[in-house]
Amino acid sequence: MTKKQITIITILSVIAFILALLVSGRYWFRMDLTKNKAYTISQVSRNLHREIPDPVTITYYLSNKLRTVVPAPGEIEDMLREYTAHSRGKIRLVVRDPVRAGLEMAERYGLQARQVPVVEQDQTSLITVYSGIVIEYLDKIDVLPWVISTDTLEYDLTSRIRSMVTDTERWIAVIVGDSFRQWSEHFGYLDMTLADAGYRVRLIAPGEEIPDNTPALFVLGGMEDLDEWALYRIDRYIQLGGKVLFAVKGVYVDTIYGTIEARNLLDLGLLDMIASYGVIVRNELALDRNALTLQYQARSPHGGLQFRIVRYPLWIGIPGDKGNEKHPVTSGFKGLDLYWSSPLEIQVDDGIEASVLFSSTPQAWSMRENFHTSPEVSYMLEMEANQTRGEKILGVSLAGVFHSFFTGAPKPQREGFELPDMPDLARASRIIVIGDTDFATNMINATQAIKNMEFLLRAADWLVSDDDIIGIRNRQQQTGRFDKIAEPEQRSAAMRFSQILNVGIIPLFVIAAGLIRASRRSRVMRSSQTAETEPAEAEKTEGEENEL
Repeated sequence: MTKKQITIITILSVIAFILALLVSGRYWFRMDLTKNKAYTISQVSRNLHREIPDPVTITYYLSNKLRTVVPAPGEIEDMLREYTAHSRGKIRLVVRDPVRAGLEMAERYGLQARQVPVVEQDQTSLITVYSGIVIEYLDKIDVLPWVISTDTLEYDLTSRIRSMVTDTERWIAVIVGDSFRQWSEHFGYLDMTLADAGYRVRLIAPGEEIPDNTPALFVLGGMEDLDEWALYRIDRYIQLGGKVLFAVKGVYVDTIYGTIEARNLLDLGLLDMIASYGVIVRNELALDRNALTLQYQARSPHGGLQFRIVRYPLWIGIPGDKGNEKHPVTSGFKGLDLYWSSPLEIQVDDGIEASVLFSSTPQAWSMRENFHTSPEVSYMLEMEANQTRGEKILGVSLAGVFHSFFTGAPKPQREGFELPDMPDLARASRIIVIGDTDFATNMINATQAIKNMEFLLRAADWLVSDDDIIGIRNRQQQTGRFDKIAEPEQRSAAMRFSQILNVGIIPLFVIAAGLIRASRRSRVMRSSQTAETEPAEAEKTEGEENEL
């Protein structure tokens, strides 16, 4: 090869390397070996550029100091670059340091400053940092005030960009049906979860008009408080194609005054209306061997107060494997914590698609009479266990065209007001029924059941028909659980197999491998000795023959 050829090849190699760097921001290859492809941009986000007529700008306000403290900002920036690279120029990414850009700009967008501890020269100090995202499309602006993880980042970006492009506001209407509950006081976690996901919550008082354009409605309780007037409003909304989540139970348990006493509820029509759609909420309480722990105060034998922690079968831990993997809401189901829930029964009309979302373990049972809820008399909790043992349905979804609960009945009357007529033709709708109300309240703090909020958020997404958005949520990183096998018999079988495998099979395998290796070594040594002996004997024989 001549010197000229070497020079040309070198120049061409440098040019090829530079060109590769230039296109690496748009084309690359990366392997994602996670089970649910948590680090791969989903197809719906890859195709989002087809829905965007005008450019979108994503600005990541990141304090440079935060980069040196935690690795998360680097992962977020990498994901943002990959996300925008798939947009074919429709989405532009800008990364700015709020200090250099001006703190007044960050504050104007509502970005949240956080204090992070930093250890320098054996001293701990607090630094104020920003890590927020601003999305701009035409004259619309949406903000993620604080981002420190990639877990829901793709979901947040895609859902918000789609809403901005289609000019549709993401909001949920909520009816707090129980008069003894207040949204701000008892549903704080749910309010925060919906707000963080970009949903605006509109509270509707029982009996108030439900706007026809409401994307979805949550009805939380109300068996003894929602009268015919309020039920007519909800039923008409469903006839117009509205989507509703009912979180109701058939037995009242006092959680407001802390007595946890239970009694039958006087139904004003809510459970009858839900039954007309195809789901019967039983006037029972469900219990399960896969129980959560309850901490309570009790009197000691000496008269003092002491804290006790017990397994409480009325608090059910729904395992992840008891969710319906084929349904968008419960695909990748992580489980739920339910408190004093009621079993459900499905009896749908033709044309209605019914799906069980989740159920108890086969070791569950029901309490139908004499509702004993005290944790101090555990034997009373199992009085009906033998007669009612079996798996209990606790969450159901329905889809289709539903008959009106008020068909053939006159409209409820109220002096000075008149309800609108039902539509002539009902539209397709979606309904979710959960046999518990407390699971959506701040009671989740007792068992740290953040997964309850994740379920409700997925339910909201499904009700507003964003099935592909739910698919993004299903691809989040999932942490395995040590108690995934909930049923005692299966758990015992798994433990026995683990003991046999680790204590018996593996040691025997190691011993057998050692013996086999020792045997092979012995054969090799004998073969070597034989090989050395044969030449010596051959020389001796040859010498003897020569002497002869």
